[in-house]
Amino acid sequence: LDKSLLDIRGNINAEIEKHLLEMVGFSVDTARNGVDAIQAFTVSKVGEYSAILMDIRMPFMDGLEATRTIRQIKKQDAGSVPIIAMSANAFAEDIEKSINSGMNAHLSKPIEPEILYRTLHELIRKQ
Repeated sequence: LDKSLLDIRGNINAEIEKHLLEMVGFSVDTARNGVDAIQAFTVSKVGEYSAILMDIRMPFMDGLEATRTIRQIKKQDAGSVPIIAMSANAFAEDIEKSINSGMNAHLSKPIEPEILYRTLHELIRKQ
């Protein structure tokens, strides 16, 4: 059973995305903001999370900064866990910012389930 850390702000979109992931067998943890996501990843066991879905716009710390921080954590899987940007912004410069922060992919909202599933499958399989 794969487990993902869904890092979005506890809104209706987060609930829908959590449900979509659970429907295909994921166990999902949620974080309210980037700081909480970093903490959850830091205290997790190595390999506990198959992927992190990171909202770009969050309070306290945005998803780009949270991703850069996760990538620097001294933990075996910090550099390899797939991190996927989730953002309403889908311009080329937004995608570039996500990739440059250490993310593996950038999905635009509203999330299309088949694209989400395919992206997760491809990234998790590469690990």
